[in-house]
Amino acid sequence: FAAAADGDVEGLEIGIPTELLDGADDDVLETFWDAIDELEAQGASYHEVDLPSVENAVQAYYVIAMSEASSNLARFDGVRYGESGGYEGNWNESFAKSREEGFGEEVKRRILLGTYALSAGYHDKYYKQAQDARDWVKQDFDEALSEADVLASPTMPVPPMERGESLDDPLQMYLADANTTPVNLANLPAISVPAGETSEGLPVGLQLVGPAFGEETIIRAGSALA
Repeated sequence: FAAAADGDVEGLEIGIPTELLDGADDDVLETFWDAIDELEAQGASYHEVDLPSVENAVQAYYVIAMSEASSNLARFDGVRYGESGGYEGNWNESFAKSREEGFGEEVKRRILLGTYALSAGYHDKYYKQAQDARDWVKQDFDEALSEADVLASPTMPVPPMERGESLDDPLQMYLADANTTPVNLANLPAISVPAGETSEGLPVGLQLVGPAFGEETIIRAGSALA
């Protein structure tokens, strides 16, 4: 795709999902619009698009991702996979000890939540509904991209966190993914390029999303800001 990085955005139509701007930090928004203005000055144009389903995207994404993590990591028993056992006690105690020492706090948190979402009585309530929401997100993105070449938003709605801050407040870490998780659910190509800095000198990213197999388009658009 190197040949696509020619920075030619003449005639490029950019769709801007208003839902991905709602609640964003003021400094982030200012930097984002500066980047859009730069693309417009180079020949691109933009219009607003609606993605009503994204309000449920973060919840759906984490239910699905944690369920998959729980299922995949269940094999890490310290015998065939994962940190070796060698602990005294019965098999269950050995498995528990292996997982306790082999996984970090965030991994354990995701395994527990994923196991809960997949458990009997809750599979339809959480996992199935999350998959239904995924289909809705995919449909909204496809409709928006039928009227635009790429979609643009801040990569994160907030400036970068302080070192260690995300681990102290996992909910804030999850919400920081509000603009990127919908793209994963929609199974579309995306790129994040530097858009500038906030008034405090913190970097802000511009996320560009393309249609299926539209990698060349987003690379071309992103290279215009290089």
